[in-house]
Amino acid sequence: MNQQRLEKYAQLAVQKGVNLQKNQGLIINAPVEASQFVRMVAKEAYAVGAKNVHIEWNDELLTFLKFKHAPIETLENFPKWRADGLEAMVKDNYAILSVYGENPDLLKDIDGEKIATAGKAAGQALSEYRKYMMNNKVCWSVIGYPTSGWAKKLYPEIPTEQAIDKLWEEIFRTNRIDEADPVDAWNKHNNVLLQAKKYLTNKQYKSLVYKAEGTDLTIDLPENHIWHGGSEFSESGTEFNPNMPTEEVFTMPHKYGVNGIVASTKPLSYGGNIIDNFNLTFKDGKVVEFSAETGEKALGHLLDMDEDGARRLGEVALVPHESPISQSGIIFFNTLFDENASCHLALGKAYPTNIENGPEMTDEEMDQHGVNESLVHEDFMIGSSELNIDGITKDGKTEAIFRNGTWAISFD
Repeated sequence: MNQQRLEKYAQLAVQKGVNLQKNQGLIINAPVEASQFVRMVAKEAYAVGAKNVHIEWNDELLTFLKFKHAPIETLENFPKWRADGLEAMVKDNYAILSVYGENPDLLKDIDGEKIATAGKAAGQALSEYRKYMMNNKVCWSVIGYPTSGWAKKLYPEIPTEQAIDKLWEEIFRTNRIDEADPVDAWNKHNNVLLQAKKYLTNKQYKSLVYKAEGTDLTIDLPENHIWHGGSEFSESGTEFNPNMPTEEVFTMPHKYGVNGIVASTKPLSYGGNIIDNFNLTFKDGKVVEFSAETGEKALGHLLDMDEDGARRLGEVALVPHESPISQSGIIFFNTLFDENASCHLALGKAYPTNIENGPEMTDEEMDQHGVNESLVHEDFMIGSSELNIDGITKDGKTEAIFRNGTWAISFD
C-alpha cells in the first residue's frame, strides 16, 4: 500500500477527524492488525503537540477464544480498572479515535447469550465514558481500516492481500484522500451537509412518514429537535468529524411516537453476526414484533439488551441514494460505511445534542421530552431508490422530503 496515501489518511484522522489540539491526549481504539497505521497516527498526533497517545488494542482471535471458552459468569464483569481509566482520560479532555474494521462473521458460531451478556456488561461499565462522546464533551471520530477478516468478507474470491488492497481503495476514495487537498475537500463537503441540517432544523417538522416496499412508518419528532451531520463542535468549541466517511444528516425521534412497520434494506453486522432481511413493527415507539431471515436470535438479543430502551429508536438519519458509498454498489457489512449509503434508523440511545439543551437535561427531563436512553445505539439501514419520505408540519401540511430515494427539496 502506498505509504504517502497512508500518511495522508493518518493526518486527516488527526487534523480533521478528532482535530487534536496542542497538549491534548488521544485515545486510539484499534485492532492489532492496524499497528503500523496506528503508529503513523501516533506520530502525527505527537507532531501537532499531543501530550500522550494511549492505545486500546483489540485482537479478534483473542476475542473469539474468550467468547468460545470463558464461562458466562466471566463475561458478566467488565474490568472496573479499565472503565475507570477511560473515564479519567475523557475527563482530562482526551480525544477518542476508533479505528474500525471488525470481521462481520467473527462470532457467528458463538452462543448469542454470551455476546449479549458481554455487551450489556460493557454498556453499563462504560456508560459515563460514552456520555462524553454522545454529548460531544470531547472530540471523537470513527475511521475505517481494512482488516483481513473484513476484506475477505467483501471479496472472498481473491487472495487476502488483494482483498485488503481493494478495500483500501474504497476507504481512500470515500475519504477524499486522493483529492489535491483532502482537508479542503472535507470542508466543502461539510458545508453541503451544513445547508441541509440548517434547513431541516428550521422547518421543525412534527412527523416524518416513510413509505417503500415493506415500510409504512410514521416517526414523531420532539419539539425543538436539532439536525446534525458532517462536522460537530465539542464542548470546548473545537470542530471535529465524528464519522469519516459521512453523508448523513440526522436527528432524534420521539421515543414514544413511532408507529408502523419498517423493513431493512442492507445487512446489519452486529456482535460478530449478520442480521439480514428483517422488519420491525412499532407501537407507541416500541418494537412489538420482529422477524429476520438471517440472524433472528441475534436481533432478539439486541432488542432485549436492556429493559426498554433498546426496543425504541434513538436516531433518524437521511442519506440520498446517490451518495458515493451507495453508488459503489458494495455492501460493506460495516455500519460506518453502510449507514452512509442509505437512510437509516438507530435502535437505542439518542444523542442528547439532537435537542435544545439536551446535554443539560436530567434523565427525567429527557424522558419527558421524548429522548431515548439505552445501553446500545445500533444503526440499521432502510433506504433504497424506492423510498419516499414526507414531512408533516405543525399545521398539518405534508411536504415531500425524499422521492425515489433522494432529496425532493433544495437547500439554496
